[in-house]
Amino acid sequence: MAPDSTALGDGAVRAAADLVAGLPPTAAVWCTGLRKRYGRHQAVDGVSFQVARGEVLGLLGPNGAGKTTVIKMLLGLVRPDAGEVMLLGRPASDPRARVRVGYLPELFRYQPWLTATEVLALHVRLAGVRVPAAEQRECLALVGLADHAADHAAGRAADRVGGFSKGMQQRLGLAVALVARPEFVVLDEPTSALDPLGRVDVRDLVLALRARGVAVLLNSHLIGEVERVCDRVVILDRGRVAAAGTLTELLGQREVRLELTAVPPAAQARLAAAGVVDIAGDWVTVALPADDDGTAVPDLVADLVALGVRVHAVEPGRISLEERLLGILRTGAEEPR
Repeated sequence: MAPDSTALGDGAVRAAADLVAGLPPTAAVWCTGLRKRYGRHQAVDGVSFQVARGEVLGLLGPNGAGKTTVIKMLLGLVRPDAGEVMLLGRPASDPRARVRVGYLPELFRYQPWLTATEVLALHVRLAGVRVPAAEQRECLALVGLADHAADHAAGRAADRVGGFSKGMQQRLGLAVALVARPEFVVLDEPTSALDPLGRVDVRDLVLALRARGVAVLLNSHLIGEVERVCDRVVILDRGRVAAAGTLTELLGQREVRLELTAVPPAAQARLAAAGVVDIAGDWVTVALPADDDGTAVPDLVADLVALGVRVHAVEPGRISLEERLLGILRTGAEEPR
């Protein structure tokens, strides 16, 4: 993929225009108190969050947590029972806001008798925007479908979408989400049908969008991908926000694991003063101070060596986002916020 393509749009331009006009930059998405009930089932119960321009927000939670319903309310596809949504500075119900939104749903179907180029041209017309044919071809190249764009441009017979593999259809869906130069992009399971190389391509694409000031809402069960690209994460459980924040905030304190032998009492006291979290055989886990400027670990190791300790290994230690997510869902220990 070519992450510098003009097909990515440029939400930073609008934010800069706000500053020139003396106005604060508006969030790409702002929602508060969203509620939605289907019969007796409370699908969404008081969800509030925002996505800043140029920010990648990860939406996590188990099946049935309300993620898809929240996305549909943000996009004006489902009317909330209560709450408010502002989309790119306008109410989500305003069509002028939705014109500047790109959306890749988890389940989608395109007309099987069309080519990739024809699908893209159709969605440009539906969006009511003017995107030159050359830029549409760039968008297909951006998601790895350059050959199909070249065939159509050269007048050669191009493959019909009905013959595409699941991965190729997923790439076409990404192109559809990006072709109208969106300022806010919603990606619902964007890598579900992609191989490892395709997942890396999507990761690079998301990072390129962020660099251009485009806001991205990423819903994915691949937690490792969320950890790599997201600035903040919102975790939903049973329709409510179970936790929200940056990865640093959600994953808690930073730790270091040390493999030590020959630890005299004086060294044990030094470790205790540093804040021992766990001891497993020769491995000792120590919490790092919140205001650590990068000197805590080398200072600790130097002190232990001076006290006669043999230091065999030093490893950073911190729980993963998956462990944090499972902990929240299993214990419900964290209050919604």
